[in-house]
Amino acid sequence: MNSIKQSFNLEGKVAIVTGSSKGIGRSIAQGLAEYGAKVVISSRSQEAVDLVAAEFKKAGLEAFGVACHVGKSDQREALVQKTIAQYGGVDILVNNAAINPVYGRIEDPDENVFDKIMDVNVKAPWVLSNLALSSMQKRGGGSIINIASVEALHPGAGLGLYSTSKAALLMLTKNQAKEWGQYGIRANVVCPGLIKTKFSAALWQNEKLLNKIEKTLPTARMGMPDEMSGIVCLLASEAGAYMTGGVYNADGGYMIAG
Repeated sequence: MNSIKQSFNLEGKVAIVTGSSKGIGRSIAQGLAEYGAKVVISSRSQEAVDLVAAEFKKAGLEAFGVACHVGKSDQREALVQKTIAQYGGVDILVNNAAINPVYGRIEDPDENVFDKIMDVNVKAPWVLSNLALSSMQKRGGGSIINIASVEALHPGAGLGLYSTSKAALLMLTKNQAKEWGQYGIRANVVCPGLIKTKFSAALWQNEKLLNKIEKTLPTARMGMPDEMSGIVCLLASEAGAYMTGGVYNADGGYMIAG
């Protein structure tokens, strides 16, 4: 009898998680490491990633820190190259790093802001996945997990360009799944709702706005970063071996709320 529990085991696997020095990315990295993966912690600050990697190692987990601004071409290439040099390859890529520098109407930002959002939220996941492709092929397959947002599925006030970038990420994921399935590579996307992170602080620190949002949710509360880790661990592991091209909401019921 095959062990279902064992199918979640990630021992021998190597994972890159972008934007993983804090928030959702850090929780995802911890979950993957706890299931046995060797995890590359990545964000713009070397000091920040080294700190997280040290904390993981202290807890008996395997981790390595590589600073990377995902909007910069040379740093993206270095991230994948350093991962392969350190651990021998890439099996799991979690494209989590994202930005949303503006809040307001879609006609207000200038073209530079649009380009910046698309570079980080869409182009970087595309390029990083392409860079990891050959290693995943050599290793017999892999799992790409792109972190989008419920804003990709439902337009929210003031987040038009962010929503647009995340909607593009959904279609990128589906095309990766369709084209790369022949190599044993799966691609899925997770759409978090309102999660208590620094990234979303403008929303949850406004008590009146938070109360209004929470009243509409079936769970009646916002989510926590650790609650995003489980679905990613499933998608990264053999337990999710038949899951590809999927869009998975982790939103407290936001998408079914009235």
